Amino acid sequence: MHTPVLLQEVLQALDPKPGEFMIDGTLGAGGHARELIKRVGKFGMFLGTDWDPDAVLHFKVPESGEVQRVIVRNASYTAIPEILKDEELPKADGLLLDLGFSSTQVEDAKRGFSFLHDGPLDMRYTTGGISAAEVVNSYRENELADILYQYGDERFSRQIAKRIVEERRTARIMTTRRLADIVVTATPARFRHGRIHAATKTFQALRIYVNHEFENIESILNSLDGVLKPGGRVAVITFHSLEDTIVKKKFQELAKEGKAELLMKKPLAPTDEEVEKNPRSRSAKLRAIRWMPQEAPTPHTEHEHYL
Repeated sequence: MHTPVLLQEVLQALDPKPGEFMIDGTLGAGGHARELIKRVGKFGMFLGTDWDPDAVLHFKVPESGEVQRVIVRNASYTAIPEILKDEELPKADGLLLDLGFSSTQVEDAKRGFSFLHDGPLDMRYTTGGISAAEVVNSYRENELADILYQYGDERFSRQIAKRIVEERRTARIMTTRRLADIVVTATPARFRHGRIHAATKTFQALRIYVNHEFENIESILNSLDGVLKPGGRVAVITFHSLEDTIVKKKFQELAKEGKAELLMKKPLAPTDEEVEKNPRSRSAKLRAIRWMPQEAPTPHTEHEHYL
């Protein structure tokens, strides 16, 4: 059974009301979406998008009468502004982005997201674009090192990149298990058995790189004016510090410019109880803003001032 992360905190931040229009830009297994739909009710609307076709395929659309209109699209959340125009939808009251990838993606070996199951080294959410295998087997050593450091904050990026290049001379690196083994051997012995697997940051970096995840976050946050009505709420769940930094800086920038109101000074994290029930939630952080909370007042003329 899928357990949506920070569900109560998301509902509090987005505050979905009957008749409102909510968007879930990262549909996933649909846990957040079902609760949002339930709260906007039969007079509300819902739009769900996901880059992963499996997520869209398996999402169960509510029965007629539960909600006025439900639209689900197999698309990146960066396409939301265009979808609103194409479907002639109004701007929304709320937008949710859950930037984690689902347990079903991790457990599906053929997707190549995880070293927990041996499978093809792919890591793409969709069929387009370059795969992780293509990056690992064709990029220069310095390029690989930069990717591992920039997108994974991997302290041993140089050593790992060097070992990858050495190993691929023998045979192309095409599986998750082989890449994980290479990363482990390139990691200094005293760091191989830490709290997280030695290959975690390398896999994270490659996944983020091949799916343009950082660029996509910046794209949607720069497009909020075309997505939300004044007073609309945005809630973003991140799962590592690099994502959180992007969201934090953008939200602070929007608040400083008077375009948004921060709904929380510090990000919300899961409770101990939630982490115990769902260990994958432990690194989650939630930040939220209210978009353009007040419309600019109509300026008075000098004549009106003295009336």
